[in-house]
Amino acid sequence: MGLQRVAKVAEIPAGTIREFQVEGQAIALANVGGKFHAINNSCLHRGGPLGGGVLEGSVVTCPWHGWQFDVSSGKVLQNPAVGVDCYALEVRGEDIFVNVG
Repeated sequence: MGLQRVAKVAEIPAGTIREFQVEGQAIALANVGGKFHAINNSCLHRGGPLGGGVLEGSVVTCPWHGWQFDVSSGKVLQNPAVGVDCYALEVRGEDIFVNVG
């Protein structure tokens, strides 16, 4: 699989999170102060879309039931023993590439 182009840097302003599909996998791509993070888009609770949640600092809150995840680690704030997958990414010029493999 390798790295796949997902978005332009300008599509994800600082302090926002967006949903994307990469090789059939739903991911959430967040911009925390100019640093990008890619995590699995499905909340562990009921599969809510994390990319549709509110991002405050590095914490995204699932819009369905309020579960909170650190986008830099994928860990659940209330129980860091569990979390969603994080994906490697690279910013090349104005493009963001993610590896979901």
